[in-house]
Amino acid sequence: MDILQKADSNTPKKHFYVVGKNDECYTPAYCITPILEFIPKDAVVWCPFDKPESEFVKIISRTNKVVHSHIHTGQDFLSFEPSEHWDIIVSNPPFANKIKFFERAISFGKPFALIMNNGFLSDSGPSKIFGEDLQLLMFSQRMRFMKPDGTQMKSPPFGSSYFCYKLLPKPIVFRELKN
Repeated sequence: MDILQKADSNTPKKHFYVVGKNDECYTPAYCITPILEFIPKDAVVWCPFDKPESEFVKIISRTNKVVHSHIHTGQDFLSFEPSEHWDIIVSNPPFANKIKFFERAISFGKPFALIMNNGFLSDSGPSKIFGEDLQLLMFSQRMRFMKPDGTQMKSPPFGSSYFCYKLLPKPIVFRELKN
């Protein structure tokens, strides 16, 4: 069975990764550097949506040990956890299936920072998932993600933030994005 599959009524129930239209977008370095100040220097960081060439892996590994995994290598975040010790999750998950990804991240009880579009704040999901524990690292401008071919996407029609849990010093932190 293909790793990337869609659920239908004839398929046994299990975790599914539903591919969204623009789920394979990459986070440029300038969008990663603002979260670094909040990652404890001795923390082992799990990047669960990342391959070795990911900017998350490359940049965070300059200061911290990084464990990475990706669905394309059979490591579906909804059912996989690294055997290596890890302390915090930092990454950019696909925007499709966001509720499942955040529920799974919170289930570990460990800090995390996951990028998500700010439109998610108007949904009932964050209040159900986070309750009073939602923290946001918000920015002065919109993140511009990269396409798989390495070109930068046009300015998105939405802003994005790091949706965090047990990581930031206060519920909302603002930072400049310097592209």
